[in-house]
Amino acid sequence: MGQPAPQTTTSKSWAALPDLEVAVIILNYNGLRFLQTYLEGVVAHSGMAEVVVADNGSTDGSLAWLASEARFSEVRILDLGSNHGFSGGYNRAIAQCPYPYVVLLNSDVETPAGWLEPMMTFLKVNPLVAACQPKILSVASPDHFEFAGASGGFIDRLGYPYCRGRLFDTCERDLGQYDDAVQIFWATGACMLIRTDDYKSVGGLDEFFFAHMEEIDLCWRLAHKGRQVWVVPSAKVFHVGGGTLHKSNPRKTYLNFRNGLLLLYKNLPAKDLIPVIMERLNLDGVAGIKFLLSGKPKDCWSIVRAHFAFYASLGHYRKVRRQIRPEPMALKVPGIGQFSIVYRYFLEGVRRFSDL
Repeated sequence: MGQPAPQTTTSKSWAALPDLEVAVIILNYNGLRFLQTYLEGVVAHSGMAEVVVADNGSTDGSLAWLASEARFSEVRILDLGSNHGFSGGYNRAIAQCPYPYVVLLNSDVETPAGWLEPMMTFLKVNPLVAACQPKILSVASPDHFEFAGASGGFIDRLGYPYCRGRLFDTCERDLGQYDDAVQIFWATGACMLIRTDDYKSVGGLDEFFFAHMEEIDLCWRLAHKGRQVWVVPSAKVFHVGGGTLHKSNPRKTYLNFRNGLLLLYKNLPAKDLIPVIMERLNLDGVAGIKFLLSGKPKDCWSIVRAHFAFYASLGHYRKVRRQIRPEPMALKVPGIGQFSIVYRYFLEGVRRFSDL
């Protein structure tokens, strides 16, 4: 007799397995090739967790393949029915999660043995820490940091993200220079361990963001509540990156520029809001001109569209600001650099995090 097929779960039927405290949730959207490559390793190296695939309305046969693979009979399947985006997909999956801890894990992540235990131990002994991430290295160049998270995320005073080990498109070689556990501003959505109660207490990921920058917004809202985010580099994973949208995709340009403005508007204190937004808008204009001169008119148009979408959403986000109540010292929380990474990188030539 063959093994039973993976279970498809509803909110009423997902019960925690005995002796487990954490779910590893892989949000899948047409990522069959990544499931075929990396899911076996996740299952083999996550013995302390229940492994879950939350499917966001895939049309590439992902669910049929999972059902046909007896070796994944213990993988739990959440069929979300349609594409709710990164934010909406995880919100729906985590709303059902019966465990006190949950990992958000991209489908294109390789998880070696021992990847999860250091993070779980860290959260258990540090009650003020809501979330953490491992060191993120590149599948293509395993001795280099990967773009999405590297060894912990930060933002500058204008909301531009950067990482220990990655400034804009420059990813450093991993020489152990960022192997200490430190408090950071944001943990990557490619691989983030978070307390389920903390995730739910701030309302989860902002579904209007759909994808990109949403984990930074989540971590900023956690900071408003006095909760901390750390990187635990003794845990490490390897990330392909760009599995859903390549970094040069105009759709990704649109989401990054729109969501970058929304991130600031939601979370900045009133005294900083107008000057920071105005400076950011000007730099966005410079980026648009650069795209145009580089022969990328679609990316330039994406920035224009992003600005119009930002203005159109202000009515909604005024209400959100009143709910969040950004603190007057919101620009002083740990992990926000009091400088412009744009100027340091493009005008001063800084390429390493340690030189900032």
